[in-house]
Amino acid sequence: MTARPVTQAQQQPAFVLPAALLSQGYALRRETDDDLPFLMRLFASTRERELAPMPWSTEQKRDFLASQFEAQSRHYRTFIAGGDYLLVEHHGAGAGRLYLDMRRTSLHIVDIALMPDWRGKGLGTAILEALQDFGRMRGMAIGIFVEKFNPALRLYRRLGFAEIADHDVYLEMEWTPDALNPETPAAAYG
Repeated sequence: MTARPVTQAQQQPAFVLPAALLSQGYALRRETDDDLPFLMRLFASTRERELAPMPWSTEQKRDFLASQFEAQSRHYRTFIAGGDYLLVEHHGAGAGRLYLDMRRTSLHIVDIALMPDWRGKGLGTAILEALQDFGRMRGMAIGIFVEKFNPALRLYRRLGFAEIADHDVYLEMEWTPDALNPETPAAAYG
C-alpha cells in the first residue's frame, strides 16, 4: 500500500469523531505506510474464523492473508481514490480502521473494522451512530456492503440499516436519515 499525497483540502477528514469519543481518548487520523503492520494484523484478525477450518499451515495462512490484504488495499485505492482511509486510535494506539467514500448525496462506509480487544465494547456502535448523526445533519444516506456471515450484521440492522440488494456473499445495506423523509419539509433541516 502506498500512502497518497495529502493535499491542503484533504488535511482534515470530512468526518470527525464527536466530542464524547474524543474526550475518552479516541481519535481518527489518516493512515500512513508506517501503519501497515497494524493494518495487516487488523485484516488478519477479521479473517481468523473464516480460515480456521482450512487445512493450511500457519505460514500458508499468513501468506494468503498478506496477498489478500495487498489486493484489497490496491482495489480500494484504485476504485476509491478519493476516499478517507482513517485509523481509529485510542490514546495513540491503533484500535481499528474506518474507510469512507464521501459522495455528493451519500456517504459510503467502505470498511470498518476493530481489533478483537475493541469488539463488543460499544466502540463500533458509537462510531456508526456518529456517522448517522453526520449523515442526518447533511441529509445524506449511508451505504455499506456487509458479508452475510459478519456478526456485525445484527448491529447494522439494529441501527436501522436496511438491505437493498443481495450480491451473493454480500448484502448491500443503506441507512436513510429522517432528513430524507419526503413528508418532512427540507427547511426543517436548515
